[in-house]
Amino acid sequence: MTDPVQLLIDAGAIPSTPFGPASRYNGVPLALLQRRPDQPGQVYVKRRFIPAPSRIAVAARHAVTAQERPDLLGAKYLGDPLLYWRIADANAVVDPNELTDTLGRRVAIPLPPGM
Repeated sequence: MTDPVQLLIDAGAIPSTPFGPASRYNGVPLALLQRRPDQPGQVYVKRRFIPAPSRIAVAARHAVTAQERPDLLGAKYLGDPLLYWRIADANAVVDPNELTDTLGRRVAIPLPPGM
């Protein structure tokens, strides 16, 4: 029997990933956790490894001022507020709020995607 949902995915009518192109999880594989054969499995996102900051090209450094947030830095420097995670990766922080918690902190800004 052919799975109609899989046919739609294969035809491009349904995205094969639940994450948009700007998501930090775009391209990270999904897996299925099957605890018991008589129960449906649970889909999960496999682990995403943060690249070493030394492997990320830095375009600029930004000194944090009052009222700044990671999404505002993403919009200002990368053209999309959802790309704040690229700045977090370039600074090796897991919690993006660490980027703007300290006034005067020098934040590495990576090159925009595709450059």
